[in-house]
Amino acid sequence: MPERLTEMLMDTWTPLIILWITVLPSIYMAPMNQSQVLPSGSSTGLKRLNEEQRVLHRSRRGWVWNQMFVLEEFSGPEPILVGRLHTDLDPGSSKIKYILSGDGAGTIFVINDKTGDIHAMKRLDREEKAEYTLTAQAVDRDTNQPLEPPSEFIIKVQDINDNAPEFVEGPYHATVPEMSVVGTFVTKVTATDADDPVYGNSAKLVYSILEGQPYFSIEPHTAIIKTALPNMDREAKEEYFVVIQAKDMGGHMGGLSGTTTVTITLSDVNDNPPKFAQSLYHFSVMEDVALGEPIGRVKANDLDIGENAKSSYDIIEGDGMDIFEITTDAQTQDGIIRVRKPLDFETKKSYTLKVEAANIHLDPRFLSGGPFKDTATVKIVVEDADEPPVFSSPTYLLEVHENAALNSVLGQVTAHDPDVSSSPIRFSIDRHTDLERQFNINAEDGKITLATPLDRETSTWHNITIVATETRNHSQVSRVPVAIKVLDVNDNAPEFASEHEAFLCENGKPGQVIQIVSAVDKDDPKNGHYFLYSLLPEMVNNPNFTIKKNEDNTLSILAKHSGFSRQKQEVYLLPIVISDSGTPPMSSTGTLTIRVCGCSSDGIVQSCNVEAYVLPIGLSMGALIAILACIILLLVIVVLFVTLRRHKNEPLIIKDDEDVRENIIRYDDEGGGEEDTEAFDIATLQNPDGINGFLPRKDIKPDLQFMPRQGLAPVPNGVDVDEFINVRLHEADNDPTAPPYDSIQIYGYEGKGSAAGSLSSLESSTSDSDQNFDYLSEWGPRFKRLGELYSVGESDKET
Repeated sequence: MPERLTEMLMDTWTPLIILWITVLPSIYMAPMNQSQVLPSGSSTGLKRLNEEQRVLHRSRRGWVWNQMFVLEEFSGPEPILVGRLHTDLDPGSSKIKYILSGDGAGTIFVINDKTGDIHAMKRLDREEKAEYTLTAQAVDRDTNQPLEPPSEFIIKVQDINDNAPEFVEGPYHATVPEMSVVGTFVTKVTATDADDPVYGNSAKLVYSILEGQPYFSIEPHTAIIKTALPNMDREAKEEYFVVIQAKDMGGHMGGLSGTTTVTITLSDVNDNPPKFAQSLYHFSVMEDVALGEPIGRVKANDLDIGENAKSSYDIIEGDGMDIFEITTDAQTQDGIIRVRKPLDFETKKSYTLKVEAANIHLDPRFLSGGPFKDTATVKIVVEDADEPPVFSSPTYLLEVHENAALNSVLGQVTAHDPDVSSSPIRFSIDRHTDLERQFNINAEDGKITLATPLDRETSTWHNITIVATETRNHSQVSRVPVAIKVLDVNDNAPEFASEHEAFLCENGKPGQVIQIVSAVDKDDPKNGHYFLYSLLPEMVNNPNFTIKKNEDNTLSILAKHSGFSRQKQEVYLLPIVISDSGTPPMSSTGTLTIRVCGCSSDGIVQSCNVEAYVLPIGLSMGALIAILACIILLLVIVVLFVTLRRHKNEPLIIKDDEDVRENIIRYDDEGGGEEDTEAFDIATLQNPDGINGFLPRKDIKPDLQFMPRQGLAPVPNGVDVDEFINVRLHEADNDPTAPPYDSIQIYGYEGKGSAAGSLSSLESSTSDSDQNFDYLSEWGPRFKRLGELYSVGESDKET
């Protein structure tokens, strides 16, 4: 390491010493100009002197120097001398003072104000700052007056090789196709050097490979990496690690270097064919497998990757090319074998197929290496399965006439068990398709019979499902649809299409068409309907009407004469016989109602009622009905009025005294007076006996029997209410099963100070007949009304 540093210093200092020898004479050996002092009053002499100087001398500035240089990264015991400033005005008497200003003046660069020597006080880095601009000026030391204008000069920092190359964008990644020829471009790297590219070789770089031979090479000056070996196989080695070096000083000894890594990956090309893992595959499948169901997978491996590894599979030979198919799984690149048509163990028990796998994307450069495909043999064994019964036909169509007899055979369905064991079959009808149970089937032979009569006019088609079940395994079931068409027979007589009512004008003419009628038939003959119309035998010589058959299978009714009158006969009935052309022919009789009406001169019907001639002029039937309704309404109002009057005159009280016991009126609460409902003292109603703390309860059976108060002897033929109540109370108290619902309110004290006394009749010594209620009229209108009611009761009793 010390020897290398010595070499670097020698290479750097040699050109600097030569430059220093060349520059110093131009600084120190320049001639000095002498100042001229002229008389102050001679302007002519000054002018002449200037002219002589203009002719004899060339104009030059007072400073004498060249561009200065300083070596970067220089370090020593003393500051390095950069250069010296000197003016031709300096006589050497030390009266001139040198001043330095500008970039780094006073800090980086210091000048001796007497000698003009400039020293660098710090180590300089050219990569940080390449040059400094400073200003120098000479002034009088005593007066500080400038002797000449200031001038600028530059100090350049001279470069040395102190920076190694760097790969700013590293590490690198690159790809190149496998099997590439020698010299195929891979990538390009770039290194940078912070040293001065103009001065010397400090920034001149040369590239080389430290690791990665013999597979790759690099151009020394362009740094382009290329392949160096042919036919590099990705399947053998996919990734390479290459180390690149960049060295300055043109790659010579003593130069600085930097390295980077390049990871080179070989990309895939289709240079390998697919190859089956085995040449023979064996699969087994049940014969009842569903169509499209996979039965096995084959795999052709390809050493390539991505699109180059994709293969397609095909069946190229074999006895089951139309029975099986093979498709490619896009995810796994497997060949999936599927069932294309139904299998039958009883028909064929095994199949042999030849399967081929071929690459989809081919590379023409490698086709000469051989076909990019491979084949394998596939053997498929069909295994027996318990299959359901098989009908002889997928559908059945039966026809039956609607007049077929019950239990007649309509048709037969057949089915068999395809298995080797051949189980017996039982047939049945799915009753969800025959809810009315119109058909039956023989469970052994499958013959379908009629269970109920059929009517084509009700339902022309019947769709049922027949079920076939193996007797040995009831889970094996098959179904088949059976369509039964009901054929028509002539079992319906024709009839009028609608109920016709014809209108005949009184002023009609003979031969006039009164009505055109049509007929319908529910049957459906093959050749269509054809109806025959006729009158009843006893009506053939009808003097009033005749009929005429039309070509469109309709009938016209004609009048034989004119002069019909409603007064004479208002309605005519004309029976008509309608027959069809079926076998056997069916017929029916329909009656046409012909009403005689009054018409206008244009034949427009105006009135068909004979009452129009009988009713008075200007009064119609509607008006009579309205009048009758008004009369009935008046009668209803009168009846209601009379009923209300009778109900109002009935007495408001019960006149029969014997019914008093069944109508007990309870007075559970008594206030202080009629008009006083809020501001009365409830204490006035308290029983003084209750002060002792004992009052009998009214909702439970009392423990002690209180003797009722002795009342006066009842009046002959009167009602003793007191005795009646006591008897009922005694019965209730002695009955242990009676609920305590019946109770009696005891009002032993009703207050004091009342002028009327007690209103209760329980302890009254007089009967109702002995009392006078006239004094109640003095208490107010309400009590007056009460007195009138009792007076009315007394008067009724006396009568």
